[in-house]
Amino acid sequence: MPYRYNKLRGRIVEKYGSQANFARELGTTPVTISMKMCGKRSFTKADIDRWTDKLDIETDEIGAYFFA
Repeated sequence: MPYRYNKLRGRIVEKYGSQANFARELGTTPVTISMKMCGKRSFTKADIDRWTDKLDIETDEIGAYFFA
């Protein structure tokens, strides 16, 4: 069963207003963000590190955002 990223989506909207704005902040495309959020592309450790930094997610909260 794929992961559900509802909490992560909420955090992106809370901090950046939209996935498109977040993509710009990361220097990537909205399509890349969408593919990761839909489970069509996997998150790398580098992705998780960068996303948690940009979204101010604490280390002990990573599981709730990326592995729920």
